[in-house]
Amino acid sequence: MKKIKVHIADDHKILIDGISAVLKIQEDIEIVGCSLDGAQTIEWFEENTADVLVLDISMPNVNGIEVMQSFQKKRVIPNIIILSSYDEMKLIREVLKIGAKGFLTKKCAGEHIVEAIRSVNSGKQYFSESIQKKMVDFLSGAGEENNPESTFFSPLTEREKEVLKLIGNELSTKEIAEKLFISVNTVETHRKKLMKKLGVKNVVGLVIYAMKNRII
Repeated sequence: MKKIKVHIADDHKILIDGISAVLKIQEDIEIVGCSLDGAQTIEWFEENTADVLVLDISMPNVNGIEVMQSFQKKRVIPNIIILSSYDEMKLIREVLKIGAKGFLTKKCAGEHIVEAIRSVNSGKQYFSESIQKKMVDFLSGAGEENNPESTFFSPLTEREKEVLKLIGNELSTKEIAEKLFISVNTVETHRKKLMKKLGVKNVVGLVIYAMKNRII
């Protein structure tokens, strides 16, 4: 029996270990590689191949969307299952547009990962139930895209998360600069990028987002 070759890319080793434990007991699946950031993923695929890539969106150095974009010039592209903490409809649409075959939230990955791998490897698409509901709501006109306040953002970098956390903890721009050993101008640039990515108009909006997403 030909095994399905899988590569796992996620910046949390504990999540890789958890998925690996589930996959290793499957007779038809073989883990052929793992990477902890997007740059490592791209480098691995320069020399190797896999049938399925389980790909985190938010990773340091190079994020998951950039990894997918790097595949667009390759002749052989793996079947990609997105693994993300985010489930906004705009993200789902974006990754589908550039080649993803499946989408799972991290909280349900262990429950659905095996079925998802088998499905995308056979040429089908796979979405967890919560993602399916979002897609149905969107198509029926009840989804977040009809809310003018709903704005999807590109995945936050690790530095942006650090800055957002410190903003949420009420540190001043100067204090953040000193704590992260960067200039005040760099902090201001990060703050402006965060507001643009998250679709908020001020620091209060940043703090609310950070609280809702348990960054602070």
